[in-house]
Amino acid sequence: MSLAVDMRHIRKFFPSSNVLACDDVHFAVDRGEVHALVGENGAGKTTLMNILYGLVSSDEGRISVHEKPAHITHPNDAIRLGIGMVHQHFKLVPSFTIAQNILLGLEPNQLGFIDNNDEADIVRRLAESFGLPVNPNARVADISVGMQQRVEILKALQRNAQILILDEPTAVLTPQEVRELYTVIRRLTADGRTVILITHKLLEVKEVADRVSIMRRGQMVATHQVAAVTVRDMANLMVGREVILRVDKKSRTPGDVVLKVDNLLVAGSGGTPAVFGVSLDVHAGEILGIAGVSGNGQTELVEAITGLRPVESGAITLLGHDITHASVRRRREIGMAHVPEDRMVVGLNLKTNLEENVVVTHYQDDPYSRRGVLRLPPIRQLAQQIVDTFQVKSARVGEEIKTLSGGNLQKVVLGRELYGKPRLMVVNQPTRGLDVGSIEFVHKTLIEARDSGAAILLVSVELDEILSLSDRIAVMFEGRIMDVLDAEQASEQDIGILMAGGSLETEPAAVQKV
Repeated sequence: MSLAVDMRHIRKFFPSSNVLACDDVHFAVDRGEVHALVGENGAGKTTLMNILYGLVSSDEGRISVHEKPAHITHPNDAIRLGIGMVHQHFKLVPSFTIAQNILLGLEPNQLGFIDNNDEADIVRRLAESFGLPVNPNARVADISVGMQQRVEILKALQRNAQILILDEPTAVLTPQEVRELYTVIRRLTADGRTVILITHKLLEVKEVADRVSIMRRGQMVATHQVAAVTVRDMANLMVGREVILRVDKKSRTPGDVVLKVDNLLVAGSGGTPAVFGVSLDVHAGEILGIAGVSGNGQTELVEAITGLRPVESGAITLLGHDITHASVRRRREIGMAHVPEDRMVVGLNLKTNLEENVVVTHYQDDPYSRRGVLRLPPIRQLAQQIVDTFQVKSARVGEEIKTLSGGNLQKVVLGRELYGKPRLMVVNQPTRGLDVGSIEFVHKTLIEARDSGAAILLVSVELDEILSLSDRIAVMFEGRIMDVLDAEQASEQDIGILMAGGSLETEPAAVQKV
């Protein structure tokens, strides 16, 4: 079989961060195959694909596309060679229609005037030819995330992409949308196109890829036929050691109610309601998981519970205390901890050092301050204790944290929030963007907190994570709790139906107390 892509001796060094991202990398992809590219955060896989797409220039090496030497220094070069890339964060204009987004820069016109009807017809024919139906006249702002991804794929195909790079394509999709994407990928390769899949979901690799290449610390360590390797094999190669993939979670009897949310109404951006009449209870020694596609009110619910967003109506009670309108500090004093969705902006201050980040939630407590004056020795001792306990690699007391990997930054947040053994942990997207080794650590840490008696409210768009960690699962859609399921009986299919706004025949969807 002929090669669609052949990258040889690729080297890329970033002097600003002193990182050798690609170290003499060889990467070959057959024409017409689905080739998965996996690795931990910082392994170099995204840099390698950015080099192929012209977003980054390599220091050394050569590239061939369809067995012809290629000189790629800009995305326009890649597009001319038939390479398209669908980024993890879509590059669409929300106020434009689907047709306008797909044909942006390629608009049909007469005497400088764009013909909207021609645009719609072109996109309709394109969509039908690939079996990817869309409504050309729908605004991107009004369509689902899964449909937005379809628009991105069509945009690449309109530019005649024969090689399609998909970066973490299932990160924000429902299970049903994931299966639809798999169908699309298989249809494209059956048509002779080549798909390169950047992902950290190893089950996804087994489901859809023909071959897999694994990177570790800037080097390509293995390429295998997917049928010849197990998920465990791939995980071990990624990390360089034995990885525990299954969460060892013992059954527990929940204790008293720690968090009680009653008929909560919360406004989103622009004042429009984002949370409608949500009621839930979280007990000591249990994990209540909230499943749902991103953007269905989960963020606003978490911000209301943690004191970052005002409540329009309803009540929030923590350990019997009414905290509906309490300050963030008051909630923490009662026993709340918060691992935020965005560790880079909300969770940490990347412009300062390790000590300031770990003491920011405890600075007013003894022994870290006396009479309003910070005491550096105990603060440094706390920082070192978190580094040692949570195995925060490359973190040093007195140094800035901006150079740490995503997994190590998350360990800093977890170490800080678990300090003092909080009674309630509100944890939002704890493993977003993390590699398999860091995910293993985070999951183990949350289960240990649950087993020690903490109540945990877990919000995640990763359905595998929700099913693995949760004792009960509440599913949100458009700001409402659609249903609540026991995790041991819950199926991926049932949760997917609820995530899409449907109801279960045996348990009609309803707004109910959790």
